[in-house]
Amino acid sequence: MARVPLPRILSSGTHLARSRELARTAADGATDVLHPLITITRGLRRLVAVGRQRWAETPKDRRGSLLFLVASALLVVTLVPYGPLLAVIALMAAAAWAGRHNGAESTGPDESQCQRLRSLYDALVPCFSAAEDPEPLYSHGGAWDKAFPSYAFDGTGRVSQLLIRYPAYFADGDAESRARVEQLLRTKAGHGREYSFAWDEEGNELAVTVLPPLATDITAQRFVTAPGETVLGFTDAAHVQRTLPLASGEEELPSGEERRDVPPVIWRTGVRSTEPHLLAVGEPGSGTTTLLRSIALQALQHGDIVVVEGGAGGEYTCLTGRDGVLAVECGLSGALASLEWASQETERRLIAMNRARQAGHPPPGDTLRPLWLLLDRPSVLTHLATADGQRDPQSLLQVPLRHGRAANVTVVVTEQFDHLDTLTDAVRRHTRARVALGPATAEQIEAVLGAPPPTTPTADLPPGRGYARLGPAPALRLQVPATPDPCDETTPDAHREAVLSLLPPHTTPPDSLTTKAAVAET
Repeated sequence: MARVPLPRILSSGTHLARSRELARTAADGATDVLHPLITITRGLRRLVAVGRQRWAETPKDRRGSLLFLVASALLVVTLVPYGPLLAVIALMAAAAWAGRHNGAESTGPDESQCQRLRSLYDALVPCFSAAEDPEPLYSHGGAWDKAFPSYAFDGTGRVSQLLIRYPAYFADGDAESRARVEQLLRTKAGHGREYSFAWDEEGNELAVTVLPPLATDITAQRFVTAPGETVLGFTDAAHVQRTLPLASGEEELPSGEERRDVPPVIWRTGVRSTEPHLLAVGEPGSGTTTLLRSIALQALQHGDIVVVEGGAGGEYTCLTGRDGVLAVECGLSGALASLEWASQETERRLIAMNRARQAGHPPPGDTLRPLWLLLDRPSVLTHLATADGQRDPQSLLQVPLRHGRAANVTVVVTEQFDHLDTLTDAVRRHTRARVALGPATAEQIEAVLGAPPPTTPTADLPPGRGYARLGPAPALRLQVPATPDPCDETTPDAHREAVLSLLPPHTTPPDSLTTKAAVAET
């Protein structure tokens, strides 16, 4: 029998080309016909994404009012004649406008941006390459797009976000190797900015993010906090779940003032606090005095304060004679008398509370009122006491530091980096809440906080800018609210009025002030 030949349709190039052309023409025609529907669908998807983002950004305490507003709007639209039809038309128009541009049309980096990425890639080759690697991810003349899967640029064309892949043999657990890579990236990506480096050891990836500067226009004001909570400053929203409503801008606005929500750094004191005392360190002009003045204004809302100023610069003159201010001392003799009274007051409170508990009674009211000891640069007084052969004022802080939490006594100490060695062991051991302000090296900040800074410190920082770490918690960026001395002639009027409005009234004339500490001692 003769063999019947197989059909040759599959081997015919003419039929295949004609079929592809027909399919392409049909797809183009369907795209043209369905283009309005595709645009509206894309726009609806983008509107839904924007709505989800706004909902996620809305604080939880405001979501109920937002839902009520939306429900009211829907009810009004339903009751209006032709309301649902008009609402659907408006929604379709908004979706068509939002989806008019296809997001897939976005192009990659331009020539200058590619050059920046190429420069970063070439700089990382010595760090992430090895001679025995058969398929190196980093090599001279290699492809940077494989090493940088994600990137972003700011308005100046510099890198703002970058995801870096590195080989598994890189020693990402070695602090020196990490520091070498981070220093290289800071140098090549741009100086004068704060970088956050997130190492993913399991995925062999490094996320580099340029952090925006913290707001510096926040002035002293009444913060919405509970008793026992003190606002040290403000930080990034990504690390704090709580927000505080603040007046925006440097000037107070009348009745309809605009407010914004800012994430704060809250320090909790009192009987249930795990970090009852605080140590703030910084260079002159870094904002440690501003921080201490801000803490004093907040402490006066519910307690009494004793201020000891070692620098004798008159930075706390505005507190003299105010209600709740027991003493403002600048000399050695006055500081010794006030701190000795504070030590005896701590012991008295402990004894009174213990007797009340044994008798089955609540603690006396005078033991529940918080007492704050605020010391600015005690190293100066230590030097004067040593030269004069008198007792070190810091030695009088042992009882308030050790038993202050049970007696509602809080100690806050500020000092400079160069004089940290003059602080006693009791001060360094019991002040587990730490703040480092002003320009400083990473080693200096780590020596104060007990952990490396979360970002790369820069040389140019505004006053009150630094880092805070409350006990074993992670370190956070910090910006202290502007609380200048209202008696200083260079203080802006808006800041002066803000501080003066927070001060309690005078109880005695400033010129004839007799401290309550001396009265209690006599």
